[in-house]
Amino acid sequence: MNLLHRFLSFLLYLGYGGPFLIGVLDSSFLFLPFGNDLAIVILVARHHQGYLLYVLSAVCGSTLGVYFLDLIARKAGEKGVQRIAGERKFNRLKGKIEKNGGRALVVGCLAPPPFPFTMVVAAESALGYPRYRLLSIVAASRCLRFLILGFLALKFGHQIIAVTKSAPFRWSMIVFIALCVIGSIFSIRNWLKGREPRANSAPAHS
Repeated sequence: MNLLHRFLSFLLYLGYGGPFLIGVLDSSFLFLPFGNDLAIVILVARHHQGYLLYVLSAVCGSTLGVYFLDLIARKAGEKGVQRIAGERKFNRLKGKIEKNGGRALVVGCLAPPPFPFTMVVAAESALGYPRYRLLSIVAASRCLRFLILGFLALKFGHQIIAVTKSAPFRWSMIVFIALCVIGSIFSIRNWLKGREPRANSAPAHS
């Protein structure tokens, strides 16, 4: 239980920087499903007046994390990302991206796990999707997602705070943190294995 208390205390201590930091990590190479969603909900539920600033922080962090991921994926190229994602999954993503890269990216930003958001971004980047468009879509879509979550936290703040104090929530958070650590180790290992010189590939069109 001490681990959870420390995590929540650290999150509250960071304040507006918390969603930013989690956004950078969650949208790049670590495994943090619902990480920023939980941060937004808990922080806004506790501090209603910070609603828009928490959302802005999360959007900026998520967009910066995607920028870092984009840099690595473009360098790895199509072959490198294919090695990380697996040939079947990559080819499936490639088909959707070539049909409508923008729509695939919006769905990736709004859909909850286990939708492979990181792999969608990596595939878009490896296939040459314009960076400015990619970052713009991510920022706008994430903003919509976090605004909705923040609004729900405003509306149901008291109930949310009560849930966070319950034993089942505390134990589920401990399991969640453990899964994030394990998943992040595997994610980083896969990205390190997938690094190779950029292969020439045709750009995708939206």
